Amino acid sequence: MSSSVKGMRDLWGDELRWFRRIEEAVHRVFGAHGYREIRTPILEYTEVFKRSVGDSSDIVNKEMYEFLDKGNRSVTMRPENTAGVVRAMVDHKLLVNNDPQLFYYMGPMFRYERMQAGRYRQFWQIGAESFGVASPESEAESLAMLFDFLQGLGLKSLSLSLNSVGTPESRPAFNAAFRNFFDARADSFCGDCHRRIETNPMRILDCKNTRCQEALEGHPTMVEFLDDASRAHHSRLKELLTALDIPFVENPRLVRGLDYYTRTAFEVLSSDLGAQSALLGGGRYDGLVKVLGGPDTPAFGWAIGLDRLAMVLKQLHGEAPFNPPPLLIPLGEAASSKALRLARQWWALGLSVQLETRGCALKKALGSANRMGVKLALILGDGELEKNAVAVKHLETGQQEEWALEDVPLKLRERLSQKP
Repeated sequence: MSSSVKGMRDLWGDELRWFRRIEEAVHRVFGAHGYREIRTPILEYTEVFKRSVGDSSDIVNKEMYEFLDKGNRSVTMRPENTAGVVRAMVDHKLLVNNDPQLFYYMGPMFRYERMQAGRYRQFWQIGAESFGVASPESEAESLAMLFDFLQGLGLKSLSLSLNSVGTPESRPAFNAAFRNFFDARADSFCGDCHRRIETNPMRILDCKNTRCQEALEGHPTMVEFLDDASRAHHSRLKELLTALDIPFVENPRLVRGLDYYTRTAFEVLSSDLGAQSALLGGGRYDGLVKVLGGPDTPAFGWAIGLDRLAMVLKQLHGEAPFNPPPLLIPLGEAASSKALRLARQWWALGLSVQLETRGCALKKALGSANRMGVKLALILGDGELEKNAVAVKHLETGQQEEWALEDVPLKLRERLSQKP
């Protein structure tokens, strides 16, 4: 018997309904802020990610689905989508006029990583990217949109974990101080950290090894080495977040898992399920567009895992509302012909109606309707055909009434308007 590939799964039923609710909120909220949707290929040339994500990241070193295609070119199933969006901006010359460009995306990503609750090797991600604006105000606006989106889904206990990781120009002084700190206790750090000290010392702060985290006690912080412009940027962003009533805490160990961040890095934390945990993260990446061959363009963005968000919402709120449409049940060939014509008319009016097409007995059709959660059955038999009506059975209460066929569209709309 066939089964899905490990780490890949089918989406259906309640979980998919949560996905749909989240996606609908994305289109509504992000669109209201002037963001436009973009869809990039699942497959990119490997160089797109190696140049952008960085050779020191775990994604490039351990997690990418990378292979040679039939033309002997190295391609990768996208492990994240910021690099792909930037590549698209450059390809289509959307940044040549320095006008602000605001985009959002939704889609599957792929990472060969250890399975955990809410984490899969094929996972879905939502992201928002802002190009062409370097100000702290652009970051505050994006974060306000993010908080409005999450709170609109019913998440309330949210806060921001915030850091500034400086600029490439300000990092050498930090790297030198950190290397001295590291060398004094090198035996306390894991093999990955010994590799990172040679490629990107700041990434050691992101190590999840408990022993490494303990060894980091008292480490130099990037904030101590910020240039004046980065310091002013960071201070202004905190002022704006305070004005917007977005709670935040400064976290000097927050660097995120990608190499392209500059200045602002953040995570959104939630304690809606008890213990505080990170829901998503992002930050500023002013150098990435140039790295991928475009003009020197400031940028800011973030991404959230749709799988994990749906899991959190289901734990908080239970099953997503499911209201299957009324079921039209014809009894006999004449009724079946009439039901097809009626259903097509009602669909053209924008009404939702499911049509029973098996030609089965009424008892069997109603049994299926009950199991599917249908609340309203419209029964069309010979008697109803003579009266130009349908028998209407309310499956939750067992009550039955009769509607004239000409009144059905209005009555279905009235019923729909009464639902919470």
